[in-house]
Amino acid sequence: MTSISDKIIRRVRSKGCGKWVCTPKDFLDIGSRAAVDKALSRLVKGDHLRRIGRGFYDLPRFSELLNCYVPADIDVVLDAIVRRDGIRIIDDGIECANRLGLTNAVPAKVAYITNGATRNIKINRRTIYLRHASPRVMLWAGKKSASVAIALLWLGPYASQDNRVIPTLKQILPDEIKEDLIRNSMHLPSWAASIVREVACPHVGAV
Repeated sequence: MTSISDKIIRRVRSKGCGKWVCTPKDFLDIGSRAAVDKALSRLVKGDHLRRIGRGFYDLPRFSELLNCYVPADIDVVLDAIVRRDGIRIIDDGIECANRLGLTNAVPAKVAYITNGATRNIKINRRTIYLRHASPRVMLWAGKKSASVAIALLWLGPYASQDNRVIPTLKQILPDEIKEDLIRNSMHLPSWAASIVREVACPHVGAV
């Protein structure tokens, strides 16, 4: 019979180097939690897997150019957190606003909002900051226009007074994102819904 360690490493390898971060929960169909934990520990000690944080493991990708193993991709780590904890995660407001060109402020840390608990997760030398957000904010998780809505909520009511916000969004947002914003505008406060109408409806505000 194939050992639990063999089954685990076979599954990890099937995902590809650097493309999957796993947790013990990903292998509970193979064995008990205690048996899985022991197998993962053996695989790390045998240099078959890398432990990148408490309860997080990966099969690292080696860079010939840098002559070292590449750090785990944050997005792949987030996927593992979502799977393990059954939560939803969205980029923090400052990251969304910066990416859309609505602010020059640069995120000082790797932060996200979530419907889960506020906490910090250490991955190697990096820390992922998760901040609990209200159900109303988390309604945007999975929606095409989530980053725009979260950026507006981060900017706050003064965004409606900034003459750069509406022209910028009008120019850069594709029609499908504008349509999604209008479709979900009832989840926004009135000041943000007003911005959305001006961005997504050409006739609004026209003379």
